[in-house]
Amino acid sequence: MSSEDPETDHASGVVSTSQAGSGAGELAALRHHGDVEATAGLLDFAVNVRLDRPPAWLRTRLAEALTDLGRYPSAADDHATRSAVAARHGRHPSQVLVLNGAAECFALLPDLRPRHAALVHPSFTEPELALVQAGVPVTRVVLDAADGFRLRQAAVPSDADLVVLGNPTNPTSVLHPAATIRSLARPGRTLVVDEAFIDAVPGEAESLASERGIPGLLVVRSLTKTWALPGLRAGYVLGDAELLARLAVRRPHWPVSSLVQVAVRACCEPDALAEADAAASALVGRRRAMIEELTTAAPTLRVHGPASAPFLLLEAAAGTGSRLRQGLRDRGIAVRRCDTFPGLTDDHLRVAVRSAEYTRPLCAALAELCREAECERRAQS
Repeated sequence: MSSEDPETDHASGVVSTSQAGSGAGELAALRHHGDVEATAGLLDFAVNVRLDRPPAWLRTRLAEALTDLGRYPSAADDHATRSAVAARHGRHPSQVLVLNGAAECFALLPDLRPRHAALVHPSFTEPELALVQAGVPVTRVVLDAADGFRLRQAAVPSDADLVVLGNPTNPTSVLHPAATIRSLARPGRTLVVDEAFIDAVPGEAESLASERGIPGLLVVRSLTKTWALPGLRAGYVLGDAELLARLAVRRPHWPVSSLVQVAVRACCEPDALAEADAAASALVGRRRAMIEELTTAAPTLRVHGPASAPFLLLEAAAGTGSRLRQGLRDRGIAVRRCDTFPGLTDDHLRVAVRSAEYTRPLCAALAELCREAECERRAQS
């Protein structure tokens, strides 16, 4: 069985594992992200950032810190930031590494010298890109849509000494049970859980960020999505101090700016945490309403669920996805193509959960385009 033509194993609930390729086309697909599609002037459903700018209180904190740009970030700054994160998650500061964006953690993974990495897909592609480019053997564990993209322990190769997955997962919006993720941990294995969207889940349900007894666990967190900071690049990773030291062994001096330090500390404060949880609770109702709006407007469009993240995975009728995306773009609407995610096709697309007012033009355009596609199908039948 070739990696280009995996067979579905419905008994185990996964597409049979396959080896990741390193051809130019595959690497280009792994590099593709939604910001490329959200060009100026388009209604943006391609990027999963909650706000169009950071909240006023956070902008004020960052502005006040501008006078400190005349000095280098200090060890004291780093310790203060790590202490704030540690207090937020009930950890020791030595178990925190502040990052130049959560994606930096994935770029550092090859420094752990894994012999065999297993990447659970469909998921964020930066980890695979970094590992493949470093020559690390990578097995794709592609979860099955027919099984609800459910994570199953038996699907992960037992000899994998590095396992990477997202929770909730981008782009499927699936939230895996913490117990299932814990079952993947074992001595000699590093288990990386990308929790970039977990703060959009009420109470951060199923998070492993505060768990300290799981061997080899690294939990990656991002400030980008909830706090509208994609231009600042702010995040952190939690894990055992020795494991973090190995991860950071080749980082340059001053890897994180003083503004990032300020942002991370600010977003760990009680008022910020309360604001984030309120936004997560509001998202639940809005997402439910948006699913109803989409299915009413375009009954032939499948909305994969249950969804737990601030985005939805849609599936168009077979063979119509590319035309649908282009039709939306022609009408001034940007959505995220999903054929660049291993395990998905040209008929899949991802849309951010937006307000009813913002979503109305999307639904109208989808209704029109799906009607056109259905009329064409009937004419050809």
